[in-house]
Amino acid sequence: MQIRQISIFLENKPGQLSRICRDLADAGIDIAALSLADTSDFGIVRMIVNDYEKATRTLSEKGSVVNVAGVVAVRVPDSPGGMAGVMEVLDSVGVNIEYSYAMCGGASEGNAILFFRFSDNEKAESALQKAGYAMLAEGDLRQVK
Repeated sequence: MQIRQISIFLENKPGQLSRICRDLADAGIDIAALSLADTSDFGIVRMIVNDYEKATRTLSEKGSVVNVAGVVAVRVPDSPGGMAGVMEVLDSVGVNIEYSYAMCGGASEGNAILFFRFSDNEKAESALQKAGYAMLAEGDLRQVK
Protein backbone atom coordinates (compact mmCIF):
# COMPACT_ATOMS: atom_id res chain seq x y z
CA MET A 1 0.00 0.00 0.00
CA GLN A 2 2.85 2.35 -0.79
CA ILE A 3 2.22 5.89 -1.92
CA ARG A 4 4.21 7.81 -4.49
CA GLN A 5 6.58 10.56 -3.52
CA ILE A 6 8.26 12.92 -5.94
CA SER A 7 11.88 13.96 -5.50
CA ILE A 8 13.15 17.08 -7.19
CA PHE A 9 16.84 17.86 -7.59
CA LEU A 10 17.70 21.55 -7.19
CA GLU A 11 20.76 23.73 -7.39
CA ASN A 12 21.63 24.97 -3.92
CA LYS A 13 20.94 28.65 -4.55
CA PRO A 14 18.22 31.16 -3.63
CA GLY A 15 14.87 30.93 -5.41
CA GLN A 16 14.98 27.28 -6.47
CA LEU A 17 12.45 25.95 -3.93
CA SER A 18 10.25 28.99 -4.47
CA ARG A 19 10.19 28.31 -8.21
CA ILE A 20 9.01 24.71 -7.90
CA CYS A 21 6.43 25.63 -5.26
CA ARG A 22 5.06 28.33 -7.61
CA ASP A 23 5.04 25.90 -10.56
CA LEU A 24 3.04 23.39 -8.51
CA ALA A 25 0.66 26.04 -7.20
CA ASP A 26 0.01 27.36 -10.71
CA ALA A 27 -0.83 23.79 -11.79
CA GLY A 28 -3.26 23.34 -8.87
CA ILE A 29 -1.06 20.80 -7.09
CA ASP A 30 -1.41 20.62 -3.30
CA ILE A 31 1.68 19.73 -1.24
CA ALA A 32 0.75 17.50 1.72
CA ALA A 33 4.27 16.93 3.10
CA LEU A 34 7.78 18.10 2.25
CA SER A 35 11.34 17.27 3.20
CA LEU A 36 14.43 19.19 2.07
CA ALA A 37 17.99 17.90 2.29
CA ASP A 38 21.00 19.71 0.92
CA THR A 39 24.68 19.50 0.17
CA SER A 40 26.94 22.37 -0.82
CA ASP A 41 26.00 22.01 -4.51
CA PHE A 42 22.45 20.69 -4.71
CA GLY A 43 19.35 19.87 -2.72
CA ILE A 44 16.76 17.13 -2.86
CA VAL A 45 13.16 18.07 -2.15
CA ARG A 46 10.91 15.13 -1.37
CA MET A 47 7.17 15.79 -1.56
CA ILE A 48 3.90 14.03 -1.10
CA VAL A 49 1.40 15.78 -3.36
CA ASN A 50 -2.25 15.27 -4.25
CA ASP A 51 -1.46 14.34 -7.88
CA TYR A 52 2.07 13.01 -8.35
CA GLU A 53 1.61 12.35 -12.08
CA LYS A 54 0.55 15.92 -12.84
CA ALA A 55 3.27 17.27 -10.54
CA THR A 56 5.93 15.18 -12.27
CA ARG A 57 4.76 16.25 -15.70
CA THR A 58 4.51 19.94 -14.69
CA LEU A 59 7.94 20.12 -13.09
CA SER A 60 9.63 18.13 -15.87
CA GLU A 61 8.16 20.48 -18.48
CA LYS A 62 9.62 23.40 -16.49
CA GLY A 63 13.08 21.82 -16.61
CA SER A 64 13.30 20.14 -13.20
CA VAL A 65 14.77 16.68 -12.70
CA VAL A 66 12.03 14.67 -10.99
CA ASN A 67 12.03 11.10 -9.67
CA VAL A 68 9.06 9.09 -8.37
CA ALA A 69 9.53 6.53 -5.59
CA GLY A 70 7.31 4.44 -3.37
CA VAL A 71 7.22 5.32 0.32
CA VAL A 72 5.31 3.90 3.26
CA ALA A 73 2.95 6.22 5.15
CA VAL A 74 2.17 5.12 8.70
CA ARG A 75 -0.41 6.66 11.02
CA VAL A 76 1.02 6.90 14.56
CA PRO A 77 -0.19 8.37 17.84
CA ASP A 78 0.92 12.00 18.14
CA SER A 79 2.11 11.58 21.70
CA PRO A 80 5.34 10.77 23.55
CA GLY A 81 6.47 7.30 22.48
CA GLY A 82 4.40 7.23 19.29
CA MET A 83 7.45 7.03 17.05
CA ALA A 84 9.35 4.82 19.50
CA GLY A 85 6.77 2.06 19.02
CA VAL A 86 7.24 2.18 15.25
CA MET A 87 11.03 2.03 15.63
CA GLU A 88 10.79 -1.02 17.91
CA VAL A 89 8.72 -2.89 15.31
CA LEU A 90 11.23 -2.02 12.57
CA ASP A 91 14.19 -3.03 14.74
CA SER A 92 12.56 -6.40 15.45
CA VAL A 93 12.51 -7.29 11.74
CA GLY A 94 15.88 -5.74 10.84
CA VAL A 95 14.65 -3.18 8.33
CA ASN A 96 16.88 -0.18 7.66
CA ILE A 97 15.38 3.31 7.32
CA GLU A 98 16.83 5.15 4.33
CA TYR A 99 15.00 8.37 5.21
CA SER A 100 11.87 9.59 6.94
CA TYR A 101 9.83 12.73 7.49
CA ALA A 102 6.59 13.53 9.30
CA MET A 103 3.31 15.31 8.88
CA CYS A 104 1.69 16.49 12.09
CA GLY A 105 -1.54 18.37 12.57
CA GLY A 106 -3.00 17.18 9.29
CA ALA A 107 -3.80 13.64 10.32
CA SER A 108 -6.85 12.47 12.21
CA GLU A 109 -7.27 13.77 15.75
CA GLY A 110 -4.38 12.71 17.97
CA ASN A 111 -2.33 11.13 15.18
CA ALA A 112 0.60 12.02 12.95
CA ILE A 113 1.77 10.51 9.69
CA LEU A 114 5.32 9.26 9.22
CA PHE A 115 6.63 8.79 5.69
CA PHE A 116 9.42 6.25 5.25
CA ARG A 117 11.67 4.87 2.57
CA PHE A 118 13.04 1.53 3.81
CA SER A 119 15.66 -0.90 2.57
CA ASP A 120 12.66 -3.24 2.12
CA ASN A 121 9.35 -1.34 1.99
CA GLU A 122 7.21 -4.49 1.76
CA LYS A 123 8.83 -6.18 4.78
CA ALA A 124 8.52 -3.02 6.89
CA GLU A 125 4.90 -2.46 5.88
CA SER A 126 3.97 -6.05 6.68
CA ALA A 127 5.59 -5.88 10.12
CA LEU A 128 3.92 -2.56 10.94
CA GLN A 129 0.49 -3.84 9.85
CA LYS A 130 0.92 -6.99 11.97
CA ALA A 131 1.74 -4.71 14.92
CA GLY A 132 -1.55 -2.86 14.38
CA TYR A 133 -0.35 0.28 12.63
CA ALA A 134 -2.55 1.77 9.89
CA MET A 135 -0.97 2.42 6.51
CA LEU A 136 -2.17 5.17 4.20
CA ALA A 137 -2.92 4.53 0.55
CA GLU A 138 -2.61 7.02 -2.30
CA GLY A 139 -6.29 8.00 -2.10
CA ASP A 140 -6.14 8.61 1.66
CA LEU A 141 -4.01 11.70 1.09
CA ARG A 142 -6.92 13.62 -0.43
CA GLN A 143 -8.64 13.38 2.96
CA VAL A 144 -5.58 14.48 4.98
CA LYS A 145 -5.44 18.22 5.62
